[in-house]
Amino acid sequence: MDIRSIIAPVIQDREALEEFAEALNDRAPEIERDVARLRKSPHDRELVSDLFRAVHNIKGDGSLCKFELAVAITHPIETLMARFREGALPFSDLLAELILLAVDRLELATEALLANQPVENLRLLSMIQGLERLATSSAEEIETLGADLIEEVTGFRPAAGNASGRTPRATAPRDDNKDTANDLQFFRSLAQQLESRSPLFKGRTMRILRLAQETNKASGNLVDPVQLEAAVYVHDVGMMLLPESIWLKVGRMTDDDKLALRNHPGFAAGLLQRMPGWAGAAEMVAQHHEMPDAGGYPNKLSAPSICPGAKILAIVDAFEAVMLKHIHRGKNRSVLRAIAEINACDKQFAPEWIAPFNNVIRKTIET
Repeated sequence: MDIRSIIAPVIQDREALEEFAEALNDRAPEIERDVARLRKSPHDRELVSDLFRAVHNIKGDGSLCKFELAVAITHPIETLMARFREGALPFSDLLAELILLAVDRLELATEALLANQPVENLRLLSMIQGLERLATSSAEEIETLGADLIEEVTGFRPAAGNASGRTPRATAPRDDNKDTANDLQFFRSLAQQLESRSPLFKGRTMRILRLAQETNKASGNLVDPVQLEAAVYVHDVGMMLLPESIWLKVGRMTDDDKLALRNHPGFAAGLLQRMPGWAGAAEMVAQHHEMPDAGGYPNKLSAPSICPGAKILAIVDAFEAVMLKHIHRGKNRSVLRAIAEINACDKQFAPEWIAPFNNVIRKTIET
């Protein structure tokens, strides 16, 4: 295979790639479900055959659509699955994670190509070369090589852990400022109202709050913790002023939906702006969907114009969103795959805050 088709894939037939993307969107959940079942019943040969067939179908779709990258990613996985099916290899949690990570990378690459975005940041060549080595390695070698590959692609060593497993306590407001305490309690109640609109949101606010607080703390509390707490509570409250058919929508949004959604930071920031003492939080909320390359909304601000608190909020909010991504199809993101996706979006987030955020996640995984 021409290595350029991996490093810098070229769309030969856009219509064919769109057909592949549609098929992948249907087949990826099959792999997710089969892997979950195999983790519970690793000796079920029928499940192994089902997983092999699902991977083989994606490979076939890639070949039919002349999408060489898909063939390159799925071929070594297919080889591994054939060895499982023959009883030559056991099924392990590490291999399950590798298979899912590879499918995630294929989905991200396909989406990026259709959006005319680069894929260099996805480390596709390292992923494919690593999978090819694994496909011909012994069972003993696979555990070490697989862990090395996950670390190379994601930046994190695989280990047990869950970044959303602990519920933090809210920041204790100053005893001498009852207004601050009352305001924070009010903001928290608004966030709880938002969470009540969908079972998927349960616990979301406190997960985001913990990550935001710990990321800020890792950099020496450069952002006022109380203002940051208020921003976490309120940042998505503006959603409730939009039709639920938009922000609770399952599936792809229309262009009109996306345009309407861009109003929610302004609604929430407007609330804070009208309350004395919350100007800092208002700025964070208004800017939390801005991007360093000026590709965000609502004002297309560039990095120097975006406040630090908004940069933190953008990362932790996106991480939570990735953890819930495609949850409607039964897809449960692991911490490793979620953090890998965040790190792959190198233009979307402020690099000076990615490092402390990674450190927070790394400590969570290792504990």
